[in-house]
Amino acid sequence: MTTPEAIKGYIEQGLNCDYVHVEGDGRHFEAVIVSPAFQGKSMVQQHQMVYGVLGDRMREEIHALSMKTFTPEQWSNRI
Repeated sequence: MTTPEAIKGYIEQGLNCDYVHVEGDGRHFEAVIVSPAFQGKSMVQQHQMVYGVLGDRMREEIHALSMKTFTPEQWSNRI
């Protein structure tokens, strides 16, 4: 069974991230991802980047992934 820690590791290996937090129950997961790679990209493009990093794991290991993506600037201005 996939763990939140494993998904966090997959994301961090594939993207330059300032912050990644993943929670979940083994099938359904929620992630917050902050990456400078998201700069200038739409939210859809940002999510596609994360799905690209996770690759086949999205079909085989992860049943559902809800995510919130931010650039570092958006993250620092969120409050």
